Amino acid sequence: MAQNKYKERTRAQESTNAIERLYISMRHLFSRGFYKPMGVSGEALRKSLLLLRPEIYGSIAEDKVELNGLIYVIERLPEGIEECQFINLTADEGYATSHFKPIIPPKRRRNCYRIDKDQMNIEITRGRSEIYDILTHITFLFIESHKIKDKVLINDRGDCIREWQNLEEIVLYNKELTQKEREIATVHLGSILGRTYNEVCDIHQTFSSKDNPDRFFQLIYWLGKLAINEVCHIKKRVVTFSSVLNEQIGHHIYGEIWANNIKKTLLEHNLLDKPVHIISANMHSVLNSIYAKGALPNEAKEHQGFSLFELLSNEQSQPLQKAVKNYASENGLIYLKDTSGTNINVQIIDTSKINFDTSEYNKVHSIEQDAVIIVMDYAFGEQAYETMDELLKPYKTEAETVHLDVESVSIMGKAGILEGGKGDIMIPSSHIFEGTADNYPFKNELSKEDLEGFGVQSFDGAMVTVLGTSLQNKDILKFFHDSTWNVIGLEMEGAHYQKAIQSASKIRGNISENVKVRYAYYASDNPLETGATLASGGLGMSGVTPTYAITHKILEQIF
Repeated sequence: MAQNKYKERTRAQESTNAIERLYISMRHLFSRGFYKPMGVSGEALRKSLLLLRPEIYGSIAEDKVELNGLIYVIERLPEGIEECQFINLTADEGYATSHFKPIIPPKRRRNCYRIDKDQMNIEITRGRSEIYDILTHITFLFIESHKIKDKVLINDRGDCIREWQNLEEIVLYNKELTQKEREIATVHLGSILGRTYNEVCDIHQTFSSKDNPDRFFQLIYWLGKLAINEVCHIKKRVVTFSSVLNEQIGHHIYGEIWANNIKKTLLEHNLLDKPVHIISANMHSVLNSIYAKGALPNEAKEHQGFSLFELLSNEQSQPLQKAVKNYASENGLIYLKDTSGTNINVQIIDTSKINFDTSEYNKVHSIEQDAVIIVMDYAFGEQAYETMDELLKPYKTEAETVHLDVESVSIMGKAGILEGGKGDIMIPSSHIFEGTADNYPFKNELSKEDLEGFGVQSFDGAMVTVLGTSLQNKDILKFFHDSTWNVIGLEMEGAHYQKAIQSASKIRGNISENVKVRYAYYASDNPLETGATLASGGLGMSGVTPTYAITHKILEQIF
């Protein structure tokens, strides 16, 4: 009887508790100001991450080193971080005016600065979600580094196996390798990582570049070396948070500057009193959808449907992209490169200057209006609330306070899908904020039927706004999908956007209560499928159709 009364906790419950502990631990460490990731202070983070076993981090809980997760993390952290004993998270504290050259990770827009051989500074301007993202990646990286240390260390005096000594010689002396020597080193590395020769060859190739063909060897060496230093020489790696960052976080400092820059530009171009449509999307799909046909008439004749956009998405099409941008700037588009620190660029489109004769859209809904479209690049997690909240606030000029006439807000983004596969489309009916009791139902102006006929599947239902994509866990997601929550996907910004829109329209009266909202996401991964997580790579050209299908429907409804 007692056994039935106290049921064993399910994996989903354990995972939920692990996520809660992770976030409590990270907030505590942030308030404290510093911690040692592999020391006592970082133990709660490590234990929670190992219990959670996120899909992106693959075999984190096993002895073998996780390779796909390593690629995912390294692409989002600054180059050289594996060599640094001290990692300092700061606000924008003026390093841009110094001699330090910014290091920008390939898959995350953030400025990082290598202060000296032992210290890396990472600028945080996108809110708490960015801190959580970095801390979970660093925890993963250091867990993996101790796996390497366990394989190569013979004793606590720092003596290592022969294979490690061979790797050390290659890295420290910056040795140029013949093909034979590289293959020998790869065999040695395979035994250290617990991986096959082919697996190590593949990842070596992934990290290889013309300037640095053996980056992978260096990465593994420095990860292992710093872990050995922690054990044998008590040189603990330390993560610190600057006092300025501690003071600024949560106060919308960067979001306010960003939003005021947009409103100031609207005022300068006599657009502040026009009807406004806000779109959160990438920086190319709205631009190309409105202007590509007029800018490239010959190409438009040759490439029907979305094939013109596939042509523009090609890496070799830079001259064509430039032609579209030049044409757009002559026909109503104003580009605002971000200078606030939010890393969110903006396009302002004065629709009165669009040549609708060369566009595929007809001005029906807005025939009497000269509306303005504000396209903002993707926000990151909680930053979505900060930026949207500030953008929807009235603009105070010297003479008056002007409320923006916001008619619609459209959110297009990438998300993980729980039924279907990469490239499919999700139309949410509500956002559920993971780890809280917050639910945001809304009337979505887009429907599943709107996105039919484009050759991709569409799904509708609730979506979960997660605390971080790096914490995706199969058991929790399966529970959300299979239970009465009927969740179709997960992303990081939806609940934050809707919170800002609802409070601006229904509580604070900053914008009209009748503001229309549109949400649509295309699937970047399916975390319930092994080998289909974010760590398995991007969408490539298969992302063109869903991206432009959603953009087309948003613009069709606006016009």
